[in-house]
Amino acid sequence: MHLIDSHAHLDFSKFDVDRDIVIEKARSAGLIAIVNIGTSVRTSRAAVALAAEHDFIYATVGVHPHSAKIVTPGVLGELRTLARRQKVVAVGEIGLDYYRDLSPRPVQRRAFADQLALAAELKLPVVVHVRDAHADAMAVLRDWVSALPKGRAEGNVGVLHSYSAGPGGLDEALELGFCVGISGPVTFPKANALRAAAAAVPLERLLVETDCPFLTPKPYRGRRNQPAYVRYVVEEVARARGISTKTIAQATTDNACRLFRILPPVLAKIYNLGQGA
Repeated sequence: MHLIDSHAHLDFSKFDVDRDIVIEKARSAGLIAIVNIGTSVRTSRAAVALAAEHDFIYATVGVHPHSAKIVTPGVLGELRTLARRQKVVAVGEIGLDYYRDLSPRPVQRRAFADQLALAAELKLPVVVHVRDAHADAMAVLRDWVSALPKGRAEGNVGVLHSYSAGPGGLDEALELGFCVGISGPVTFPKANALRAAAAAVPLERLLVETDCPFLTPKPYRGRRNQPAYVRYVVEEVARARGISTKTIAQATTDNACRLFRILPPVLAKIYNLGQGA
């Protein structure tokens, strides 16, 4: 069973002691790709470096809304340069976070719009963080999508990562062409609204992720998360939808490959064998 963790932070310091071991555990657990997400210029550089070291790891570059105050023309220029490196597959993690409000809300909206514009310029999808800001985020995304060239395929503009708005918030995100990322909280006992959302997302728009080292699923809740644990998200989503784990694994793998335009090494080998048959 092939799996892809579409959102990880393996460059974070919590993995400094055993990063290589965690990466090998992911391979052993059936992961054929990990998308490692930038949250600042520093972590974007680290994500690019990690992707260069490991054949099945890919990178994104961007500045998280917590640090929106640092998004200047100079920072956007650095992100533009990084985004042109090999194996950079998206702009993100960008968005709005009104829960912590670590940057002023108008500044968050400006930084979000500026990085969306960068993604449009580079023809890259976006990885979007939204917390307690659904209406404002949808307004910004609506303006962005409406300005994109006609012909951008549905499901290929980006992903709402670690979705938490419940089934009622899905319609507009799906209309705008976004995929929906489901993470560890879907396994929590009281997460009925999230399970309902996971069941309602069209199968061709569904992604799974860990957001490691955060949001650890059962049965490891309270400990550090890691990419190998994405299987617990897959299993819970399969239960919520009443279909097989294998079906969810295959669909989410296909969707991640399409969105991020990647062909992981394992699939490349299968494809090459098929071509030679």
